[in-house]
Parts: sequence; structure tokens; C-alpha cells
Amino acid sequence: MYGSTIFCPVFLVVVLVILNTSDAIKCWDCRSDADSKCSDPFDNKTFAYTDCDQVKPITYIYDKDNYKTQKATMCRKIRQKVNGVWKYFRSCAFLGEIGVQGDERFCLMRTGTYNIFMEYCTCNSKDGCNTSSNLSLSSNVLFISLLSSYFLVYLLR
Repeated sequence: MYGSTIFCPVFLVVVLVILNTSDAIKCWDCRSDADSKCSDPFDNKTFAYTDCDQVKPITYIYDKDNYKTQKATMCRKIRQKVNGVWKYFRSCAFLGEIGVQGDERFCLMRTGTYNIFMEYCTCNSKDGCNTSSNLSLSSNVLFISLLSSYFLVYLLR
């Protein structure tokens, strides 16, 4: 009986810490011309998330009275081919639309003159969504699932 009176408050604190959310999204921030691990397939073992709340907007995008309050609310991955050379850019995004018709599984593609090709992938579904693959399991979801399973087993004993 003593274990359950301690377990419930501890469980509640752990769940509240995990579910503590903010409006900020965290994105990968790198360039393949500076670090080849930024290209696809993306090797994120050496990169840290960038908190997009800490990224300052570029002043010329917004009017001078409003730019300081703008927040990056999306992640972006740009894949660019210029004269046969591929470059990848991952960053926080202030402007743009999510995927194609709101589906972030699809990217916008543009082709130009002088052998230029660009693909823009913009997302906001989860932190770090600007990887090479949109299929990944959130560590919070995994932890909550394991904790819930343990809690159910504990209660059913």
C-alpha cells in the first residue's frame, strides 16, 4: 500500500514534466556545404536541435515595427542542385506553407534556368521534423507508452 501512495505523485510529476509543452519548435540547423553529414541520408548524431524561439528573424522580411515579435513556427529542409552539385539546408522557418496542400509528406519543387533545381520541405508536426525521413517515433510518445504499460501492469497486480 505504501508503494502506491508514493508511486501516484511521482507518476503525476513525471507525466507533467513530459507533457510540458511550449509554442516553440526545435529544428535541425545545418548546411551540407559546411558539414557533409547534413546531406541525405541525414546523420543527426552530431547535430543539436535549434530552439526556433531563439532564432532572430531577418529584418527585411517584416515591417520594422513587427519583426521583433515574429517567431519561427516551422522547420525547413531545402535540397538544391546547381550545375549538378547537391546542397542541403536545414533550419527554422518563419515564412512558407506546410508541404503540398498542408501535407508535410510532400515537398514543393521548383526548377529554373541554368540547371537549377530546388525542393522545399516545410513542417511543424514535431521537433526535428526536417530530417530526411518523416517517419520517426517521438521519444515522448515511446516513454509515455512504456510508462502507461508499467502503470497498467502495476494496477492489475
